[in-house]
Amino acid sequence: MSLSEFELITRFFDYASSKQNGVELGIGDDAALVNVPPGQSLVMSMDTLVSGIHFPVDTPADAIAYKALAVNLSDMAAMGAQPNWMLLGLTLPKADEAWLMAFSHGLSRLADEYNVALIGGDTTHGPLTITIQINGLVPQGQALKRSGAQSGDLIIVTGQLGDAGLGLKLELKELELPLTSVRRDYFINRLERPTPQVQAGLALRGLASAAIDISDGLLADLGHILEASDVSANINVENLPVAEEVRALPGDWWSLPLTSGDDYELCFTVPPEKHALVEQSLRAIDCACHCIGRIEEGRGVKILLRGQAVEMNSLKGYLHFD
Repeated sequence: MSLSEFELITRFFDYASSKQNGVELGIGDDAALVNVPPGQSLVMSMDTLVSGIHFPVDTPADAIAYKALAVNLSDMAAMGAQPNWMLLGLTLPKADEAWLMAFSHGLSRLADEYNVALIGGDTTHGPLTITIQINGLVPQGQALKRSGAQSGDLIIVTGQLGDAGLGLKLELKELELPLTSVRRDYFINRLERPTPQVQAGLALRGLASAAIDISDGLLADLGHILEASDVSANINVENLPVAEEVRALPGDWWSLPLTSGDDYELCFTVPPEKHALVEQSLRAIDCACHCIGRIEEGRGVKILLRGQAVEMNSLKGYLHFD
């Protein structure tokens, strides 16, 4: 690399590291120091994005940075946590200053939007890989988990499903659709710049019985709730919130919103008596939500179309090592 590690960090990433969120010591020492307020639990998560696997190799640097942070923010949302600090691990094939400047700007813009401080990390040489560890806070006993779903609970999702999956197919030229440039850009943007539902996660504290973010596909991620809670689920295909372009796809259009990843919406369960309060709370932050099914006793998931079971053998979510 033409730049040393310390020069790279100082020039592109030594920003907003100690001005907020209880940071006692940020970038520049062997480790960071943060102060956790009394009565709060520290919530930690980490995601890695690899070029050619999690994003196309020609994805703009600012979009890569945005998504790398957004997927971590989505983990905080799924736990009902307020994100506060992040650590960045950056593996680079070369120290391209223009690329680093764009990456830094993309990261800082989203970090500023959610008031997240960059407090440390590491850089090294190798295939392009971005790892972010994010840390947040939640009042003790109020974290959303996967293990609280009960028989009779409603299954609800935020936003719209399948947009990112359609965006990926368009990006890879696996589909040719008669789309305007505006609509095509919309789906690509949903893939590259997902909106982490942090405010929704905060609003669901004390209301949702279980929650998860949709990263690997609705079926796969809902399956984690079902396994952790030892319950089953019925999903009504006609209730899935999807774009008109997704519903117009030939064949079993529902396979895309059920199995495509990268939506980063929230899937959560809620007792029926709290449904109206959930809708009111999410409406207050301009977050759409849709009830798509119900938790039942037993194991597994049943997909229903107008009350009739749908064949599921071809349906599965993203598998990291498949």
